[in-house]
Amino acid sequence: MKLPSKEEILAYIRDSKTQVGKREIARAFNIRGPAKIALKALLKTLTTEGDVEPGPKRHVGAPGALPPVDVIDITHTDKDGDLFGKPAKWESSTPPPVILVVQPRTRGSVKGKYKPLTVGVGDRILAKILPAGDDAYEARPIKKLTAAPARLLGVYEFDGERGRLRPADKKYRHEVAIGRKDAGTAEDGDLVAVEVYEAPNYGPQRARVIERLGPMNAAKNLSLIAIHTQGIPHTFNDAAVKQAADAKAAPLDDRVDLRNVPLVTIDGEDARDFDDAVFAEPDTDPANPGGWHLLVAIADVAWYVRAGDPLDRDAYTRGNSVYFPDRVVPMLPEQLSNGWCSLKPHEDRPVLAAHMWIDDKGKLLRHKIIRGLMRSEARLTYNQVQAARDGTPDSITGPLMDKVIGPLYGAYAALEEARSKRGTLELDLVERKIIVSGEGNIVGVEPRARYASHKLIEEFMIAANVAAAETLAASAYPAVYRIHDRPDPERIEGLREALQTLDLKFPNPGEARPADFNKMLGQVRGGPNENMVNTLVLRTQAQAVYSPENIGHFGLGLKKYVHFTSPIRRYSDLLVHRALIAAHKLGEGGWNAKQDPDLVAICEYISMTERRASLAERQTVDRFTAAFLAEKVGAVFRGRISGVSRFGLFVNLDETGADGILPMRNLPQDFYDLDERAHRVIGRRRGMQLRVGDVIDVKLLETDEVAGGIVFEYSGRVNAGGREETAFNREAPRAPRRHKRRR
Repeated sequence: MKLPSKEEILAYIRDSKTQVGKREIARAFNIRGPAKIALKALLKTLTTEGDVEPGPKRHVGAPGALPPVDVIDITHTDKDGDLFGKPAKWESSTPPPVILVVQPRTRGSVKGKYKPLTVGVGDRILAKILPAGDDAYEARPIKKLTAAPARLLGVYEFDGERGRLRPADKKYRHEVAIGRKDAGTAEDGDLVAVEVYEAPNYGPQRARVIERLGPMNAAKNLSLIAIHTQGIPHTFNDAAVKQAADAKAAPLDDRVDLRNVPLVTIDGEDARDFDDAVFAEPDTDPANPGGWHLLVAIADVAWYVRAGDPLDRDAYTRGNSVYFPDRVVPMLPEQLSNGWCSLKPHEDRPVLAAHMWIDDKGKLLRHKIIRGLMRSEARLTYNQVQAARDGTPDSITGPLMDKVIGPLYGAYAALEEARSKRGTLELDLVERKIIVSGEGNIVGVEPRARYASHKLIEEFMIAANVAAAETLAASAYPAVYRIHDRPDPERIEGLREALQTLDLKFPNPGEARPADFNKMLGQVRGGPNENMVNTLVLRTQAQAVYSPENIGHFGLGLKKYVHFTSPIRRYSDLLVHRALIAAHKLGEGGWNAKQDPDLVAICEYISMTERRASLAERQTVDRFTAAFLAEKVGAVFRGRISGVSRFGLFVNLDETGADGILPMRNLPQDFYDLDERAHRVIGRRRGMQLRVGDVIDVKLLETDEVAGGIVFEYSGRVNAGGREETAFNREAPRAPRRHKRRR
């Protein structure tokens, strides 16, 4: 008997909303006798290759399919009060499906009548699973199990008699006790993962240690906390690792040979993956006097990572790479991210490249996307390139000044003019750099330097992203746009009110453009209110996300924009590469129409993973900074107020960029009122005013490297001339709202 093809069996499994077994498949294809042995072997192969996923009772299903009966954790309700949940155990590389929990009715003790089985958010249930449309299911509860236990990460502390957990989540306010039997092998000071199994209404919660991660004083654990608390995938499946290890050099074949073009990579000193290279030269077209020809070459990740394969599934699960001070959690295995997909100097590498021609004002005249093979002329750093531009080239940059670095800056000047003309939002924000030794110890925290060389690369990347966006917009293939919506009118109105207290004016909400923000930022640049206004403008902005529907990018002042330049570390860019390859018929690895994905769901998911990574990175920087300052408790630092609230002020230190809280109780003794409109607090008796942007001196009282918390005490105020003043004698209007009383 002839066995059905692999594609026929996969189609049957995909069409089945629940997992199926060998028996169901054999019945569907009328497979009998010895052919069942061959079917069993084929199903094992499909499972090993990741085309199907194993389930209970030797069933299999398409990746992401749910079994007929499963354990569900009820997670939330929607605005209509309907319950929704997720599988208690979810190991698929795809996002969990939408599961509507249908409230059941079970037979009660009164004969012939039914009474509802009460289930709610936080409950764990055994449920019958029924398909309810594309990637959606209904869960009909069979039995209510124990509530889903809370999983926490923190430091186990033992005083000789009692054990407790110091949670890594600073928002977790419950006391958590850990009995000796529940501690397992954990020792005092260990970073542990625990499961809360008892949460009484009064008294401490009780938990058991389920994973010991090692001593908390190990520097590596600071980033490990974020990896665990944010649920960031950090191990690759075996199939993905094997696929990466088996990767080979890409052939030239039909690629354009770019190996004679002096392309260079420009990155930070600590970069290990180089996914973009640049080149510029004057345009030789007499119709474009003063114009430039730009070439931006990007690692051809789509050649190595094909849609639906194990590498692709792992890359999608991550969504992006996550960068910590002491490590990187990459989107792709190291064999690719630091190997075949890294544009190392003097080694052949496959690329997708954008040829662009701009005029002397930086306007993009035309562009062309090609698939090529390049050989990097040099691996340069921002510091190197800037030093060379400033007149001190080294042995590497010296020979490149005329043919590479000079033309790059010439083209950059034109791009910068175009940027200024279109009114890109220009916020002056300082980024912190954590300096870590080879042993993983923190040796310093400092503001990250920003040179013209950084801006040069940014402008080249933006130009390439625009070229890719315009190419896809004119094609029949879908695009994952990077969109940034206009600010919410209510937020702009709040900004206008705050600016009025500084005698600054801003247009009406409906008239807001990036140029309007820039004009206002220019008015305060170099003045005492510069930091405050930059902070307030940042808070009015919408969050940039990915979407298949294009609404433009407000912050960059662009009508069409995609992410094309970092496919090693962003899944969105990989999707853009596949669409470009298909649109221009550039060979293998393009968009697969047979596996046409749901871009709406994908964009929502990768936007979430981006937010997850950003939060994890920010929290880790806070933890490293708190650990670095731990030995400086009692010292006085200068900083700026970055926010005000009813419970205290947020302060950003000048020297390290560290953020901490200055509680109301640590201000000079008074009763303080919060004026939300003017972003300030006012002392009721002495009239002392402190507002966002003010420079103050604070004493470091306490640090918590586990939660990343820093607590300050007020030490003095600094005026515009740098002198300390008390401001107690100032008269201040009574604030419109009263808040926490200062004792």
